[in-house]
Amino acid sequence: MVAPVGKVAVCGAGAMGSGIAQVAAQAGASVLIFDVNAQALETSERRTRADLDKLAARGKLTADDARAIGDRMQWVSTLDALADRELVIEAIIEDAGIKEQLFERIETIVAPDAIIATNTSSLPISRLARGLKQPERFVGMHFFNPATVMKLVEVISGAATYPAVAARIVATAESWGKVAIPVADVPGFIVNRVARPFYGEAFTALNEGAADAPAIDALFRAAGFRMGPLELTDLIGQDVNFAVARSVFDSYFGRTRFVPQLRQAALVDAGWYGRKTGRGVYDYRDGAQKAADPQVPDAMIADAHRQAAQALRDAAPGTFTRCGGLFVGMTQGRTARQESDSMGAPVILFDWSPADAIGPVGFTLSDQSARPDALGLLAAQSRAGVEIADRPGMIVARTLAQLANAAADAVLEQVADEQGVDAALRYGANYPYGPFAWADRYGRGALIRLLDDIADGTGEALYRPSHYLRNRA
Repeated sequence: MVAPVGKVAVCGAGAMGSGIAQVAAQAGASVLIFDVNAQALETSERRTRADLDKLAARGKLTADDARAIGDRMQWVSTLDALADRELVIEAIIEDAGIKEQLFERIETIVAPDAIIATNTSSLPISRLARGLKQPERFVGMHFFNPATVMKLVEVISGAATYPAVAARIVATAESWGKVAIPVADVPGFIVNRVARPFYGEAFTALNEGAADAPAIDALFRAAGFRMGPLELTDLIGQDVNFAVARSVFDSYFGRTRFVPQLRQAALVDAGWYGRKTGRGVYDYRDGAQKAADPQVPDAMIADAHRQAAQALRDAAPGTFTRCGGLFVGMTQGRTARQESDSMGAPVILFDWSPADAIGPVGFTLSDQSARPDALGLLAAQSRAGVEIADRPGMIVARTLAQLANAAADAVLEQVADEQGVDAALRYGANYPYGPFAWADRYGRGALIRLLDDIADGTGEALYRPSHYLRNRA
């Protein structure tokens, strides 16, 4: 059994570094927090002790435990104080040059068997380790913000990292109550790579006028996500999210699945970064009008609507149900107009949505003559509807399919296995289900057909199924 480390140092007293230090101390480790900025140290200590007091007030900790955790933490301004640490975690500015200088100084201070880790979210581990005399003890330990809440830690091995070092970091993170996932040293690691379509597809749908921003976000919340992709980019910051998109795209030499979106670039160019600037996809300024949530339609419900609605709950993708003089089904990638031409009758297509969902669901029509029946079907299910422009794969199905595609590429390229990818997206991005769990739910054979039909309908090769999906279908 691999023993976790007991003596830890965190370099960087910002929100992330302070959070990592608190997590380690709450798990019983002795922790030093280093920073050259005296004000940052003071703020970190005040914020951490206040947070521990709040946990005690809410009954999450006893008052004695809160004091003991605080006593295991010490805020220092000299690197020499880190000499006895078994693990030093860097959590400073995302600048490779500055980080490398810090690592080289740390290496001269700590013991030869001490582990040096970086919390970088995007910089290659092998590159950061190249100036070290012992790169084999260097490893990535990527926490997610806020570190005290988010469960995931990506443990990234560089080209020189000893397997025993990575194994000890996994054991340490798990002893801190985290879900630790071993990851290959690739741009974006797991989460920042695989999650790109979640944001990119939303901006594509917005740019094509498939639906407005509130409707797009509402569809994803109904599909189980805590936030829709557009409102999430406003929370993250359009500048930050777009920078990651550019970084991943450039790092993969323009690989098409990771294309940054011009609609998001325009927000960054305008300085509309989201919540922090008052405007982004949405307007957060005082007095700005908020969009109303979609409502269940007040429509006539016929027996045919009730019967079709029941059949839809159990229908597999690509299965169509007759409803009077038309056909109803879940998207399988083709447009409603294409399905109508094939069947010789009007068609109503619904976007993918969990069978037990109660929020709005997207729908599209081959022609407007089917609209009264679409509203009747929605009313029969007591669900609100969002009318989507007739596009291949609609919105939610197309996004989730592309997430599964990106996840499959990651497994194909040995970034992590299926379970690791699913766990990373669930615990690092708060997804309600991992990409592979969704692929199994939708059906992997149906997923390949969905992606091929989207690729045919859009003319975009980026939707072609990953070889991994084709081989495992």
